[in-house]
Amino acid sequence: MSHLADLAVLFEHPEWQKPLFQTLDRRGIRYVRVDLKKAAFSDADMPLAPLYFNQASPSAYVRGNTRAVPYALAYMRALQSRGVRVLNGADAFALELSKTAQAALLRELGVPAPRVWTFNDLEAIRARTHEIPFPVLLKPEQGGSGARIMLVESLAHLEALLAQHPEHWLPDNLLLLQEYFPTDPERGIVRMEFLGGELLYAMRVISHGRFNLCPAPVCNPEDGAAAVCEIPTEKSAAPPVEFYPYREVPPQAVAVGKRITAAGKLDVGGIEYLETQDGRLVFYDINANSNLRPSIAQTFGFDPFERVVDFLVQEMKRSARLAARTAFA
Repeated sequence: MSHLADLAVLFEHPEWQKPLFQTLDRRGIRYVRVDLKKAAFSDADMPLAPLYFNQASPSAYVRGNTRAVPYALAYMRALQSRGVRVLNGADAFALELSKTAQAALLRELGVPAPRVWTFNDLEAIRARTHEIPFPVLLKPEQGGSGARIMLVESLAHLEALLAQHPEHWLPDNLLLLQEYFPTDPERGIVRMEFLGGELLYAMRVISHGRFNLCPAPVCNPEDGAAAVCEIPTEKSAAPPVEFYPYREVPPQAVAVGKRITAAGKLDVGGIEYLETQDGRLVFYDINANSNLRPSIAQTFGFDPFERVVDFLVQEMKRSARLAARTAFA
């Protein structure tokens, strides 16, 4: 089978992928960019490459690109049903699209995680109020970039908030309440980045009360300038989010991160956890679209996008071997 390229990259955000594309160009990789914002495909189309790399994001809807998400999922499922390899494929992407599925996976793995209550109707969640330890975090089922996350103090607060902001039900009319754990604001949370099942690096993230903790410099610039993916509900007066390399990440946290990425079928991904005031590690977020922060990786002595391309080259060779074996079977 003849392909247009050795690699196809699915993407939606025009800025996030620039470092990856620049590295692929510099390395002379034969690849094709697949923009998901306005696209069409047929079941009779030949695959563009033997290997695809999914970089779609669940937060596309906050940028007016709501249709990119279901398209990406349908396209990947169609590809995979025909035997095409997709890194961070349909299963990983479906997991990232559902905070509820993430919570269920963590519970199934026995990983310490916040409880969640998923709902599509206020009357229904009102009937569960006795179970819910307010304050809790209100989150969209399809999360991403901290969009529409709010700390809710009570049921009355939740009702007033949704009456004032009915758009919070978008894009899928599913919301969840997540158990809230107070943490030391000076220590923040920890985000571990994994590549091919191994820890790439870890960092501490000091939020200053913000929820958009996207590591991409265009979202949280190094100099604190305005962000490309600024979220409207963010605390505009809060200091910028701070990112610091974290070399002393506990081995048990890394081991849990490896279990999560394996179970979630993540080839590249970020796992976030917090440290409770009594010293427990609580895991709460799984990111299949992992925006890497070059300044952090550089403190560990490498360019993260070179590492990603090294991994992609390895996987392209693997796909070529699989294709060759299939052709001669």
